[in-house]
Amino acid sequence: MRDELLVFGRPVIGEAEIEEVVATLRSGWIGTGPRVARFEEAFAERVGTEHGVALSSCTAALHLTLVASGVGQGDEVITTPLTFCATANAIVHAGATPVFADVEPRTGTIDPAAIEAAVGPKTKAIIPVHYGGRTCRMDEIVAIAERHGLLLVEDAAHAVGAEHRGRAAGSIGDAGCFSFYATKSVSTAEGGMVATDDADLAEKVRTLAHHGLSRSAWERFSLDASSHYEVVTPGFKANMTDIQAALGIHQLARVDEARQRLEQIWSSYDTALAGLEVTTPAEPRSGSVHARHLYSILVDPERAGLTRDELAAGLLERRIGTGIHYIPVHVQPYYREELGMRAGDLPEAERIGAQTLSLPLSPGLDSGDVEDVTVALSDCLGTA
Repeated sequence: MRDELLVFGRPVIGEAEIEEVVATLRSGWIGTGPRVARFEEAFAERVGTEHGVALSSCTAALHLTLVASGVGQGDEVITTPLTFCATANAIVHAGATPVFADVEPRTGTIDPAAIEAAVGPKTKAIIPVHYGGRTCRMDEIVAIAERHGLLLVEDAAHAVGAEHRGRAAGSIGDAGCFSFYATKSVSTAEGGMVATDDADLAEKVRTLAHHGLSRSAWERFSLDASSHYEVVTPGFKANMTDIQAALGIHQLARVDEARQRLEQIWSSYDTALAGLEVTTPAEPRSGSVHARHLYSILVDPERAGLTRDELAAGLLERRIGTGIHYIPVHVQPYYREELGMRAGDLPEAERIGAQTLSLPLSPGLDSGDVEDVTVALSDCLGTA
């Protein structure tokens, strides 16, 4: 039994990040400024896009990308139900309606055949989610988007470092939206990014994120204080600060190192769980690089002898934290009522949603932490 709770997702913050934050505080400029610009440039270079726009969250990135692309009232956007509610919420806040397409039974990523079946006269965009760090079947999804003339926005919140056929997740569609939340491999505590090759889209997103002003505070106060701004559109408040970017700059530099450690932990879990009555994650697709964001097992009550929730409770009693990714969005009260959806409409997402349980996964876990998890699992499942 551990003395302290092993939290599900704990960021690894190094001395370089701490020193950069302190230097930012001492600089006298803590809002959106030079470090945000530096982070944007480094991130765009990392994913291989022409532009990066740093924002307050991935939710903001999705929302502003849709708004900047002209998605709005009367439009439909196809996405997966097996995602955090932010994906669907961004569609609603843009004025559009989410249309959920079921997922593949083994990977949990959106099924291209279900996307094709969901395309209708009101469809304006597709938002595939690279679930758990595993890339979607992007060749097929790109072909669908091109065939129907649809905007393609990748929700790459889980996928910094993931690749599909040599291309970074988030660089394949018209835009990619990333998260730097506390549990992510690159963390700025809160934060997001839009990556795109479309200069016009990037500029529109940047303007929308700064109240719709023609010039940012950094431009107004530090570069040419004599110039005034103009309000060119009723925008939002969604910019990233230099304090956040100070973390991200150094977190980004360690992405490959962090993924290597995650792969070691992943392999240890695979080996230790091989004899347990749970389903472990599928292997990465051929030609892809998995970002290893979530190690999610499936707990079938008939096979395991207990439910997912009972296993989660048993692990918590043994001071092992877990996560649930996800209760499908279409069964959540708001979306169920607004869209008139019922249990059974998307059976694969519902099955996974009832069985999925994510184990602790962070580059900061040591071998003792991993052993604590596997021993606790064996104990709960009656095989210790």
